[in-house]
Amino acid sequence: MKTFWALLSARNIEFVRDRSTLAWNLVFPFLIIFGFALIFSESSRDLYKVGVINMTPQQIQESNLSIFHTDYIEFIPILDKASALEKVNRHKLDMILEPNENNQYWINNTNPKGYVLERMLWGTENSDQFKKIELEGREIRYVDWVFPGVLGMNMMFSCLFGVGYVIVRYRKAQILRRLKAAPINAFQFLAAQVVSRLIIVMITTVILYLGSDIFLDLYVIGSLLDLFIIFMIGSFCMISLGLLVSCKTHSQELAGGLLNFLTWPMMFLSGVWFSLEGTNVFVQKLALIFPLTHLLNATRKIAIDGQSLVQVYPEMLSLTVSSLIFLAISAYFFRWE
Repeated sequence: MKTFWALLSARNIEFVRDRSTLAWNLVFPFLIIFGFALIFSESSRDLYKVGVINMTPQQIQESNLSIFHTDYIEFIPILDKASALEKVNRHKLDMILEPNENNQYWINNTNPKGYVLERMLWGTENSDQFKKIELEGREIRYVDWVFPGVLGMNMMFSCLFGVGYVIVRYRKAQILRRLKAAPINAFQFLAAQVVSRLIIVMITTVILYLGSDIFLDLYVIGSLLDLFIIFMIGSFCMISLGLLVSCKTHSQELAGGLLNFLTWPMMFLSGVWFSLEGTNVFVQKLALIFPLTHLLNATRKIAIDGQSLVQVYPEMLSLTVSSLIFLAISAYFFRWE
């Protein structure tokens, strides 16, 4: 029993003396809680997004239509009908209303929120005035829209933890010290780590895509080669970010905290599960600092909108420049011990 208590005491003392790990274990949960409270905990968070054609916010507030005075619905003035209809088809808006002149509305029949909004509209005293207009072309299912996000999220975790956490473990186990004595330099070691993880991630992504397409009949109208290239560039950027975290970190606990600090905001703010359309402008701007945001934007533009690599050039440039910056900083600060 004395041996057990001695080991227990030694481990606790080791943890307490590791100031960076101790501080991170205390600070990280508060950062996550307060961050998401600031972003998501509004006094009356809207659950539905409805675009309104040819009406200003003031006209919407002063309108006699009872649907406009329903709680938990955000009404967004629309100027470009064609663009708004595309957003409905892609689950960025739940419904489009065109009152006054035509009294018609559009929903995506595969969107559960659109179904609920339609029933709510039918329950108002003005429901007989509105005519439903079917969307043209194939409606985008939610699974078609969210699938690139799931693939991107899987790549993010695989790249960041598969490189960042492993290198820290190598350093702590003094494997890097032994490699330092071998006839290799830091560039060769880091390049091998990047290429190895890139191959693994791309093979995994291809298998996941093919398997899902067989069972779900995914809606993809863009080039599969373009998708592959975008995923490769995105994976390279995520791997570079993982190297940045691990270049000097010695503690596995600290590395885990740093990686979680990067992955959790990206998972919620990069558009993995839901669109940021209609959210606070600050949140939309904040999301642009994350590589996953640019990866998913480019992926959905190619897969759903049928755009080419030339048309997603801004996202490709952002991912490439970020990768080079992360790699340069990682190589400069990398330590074997």
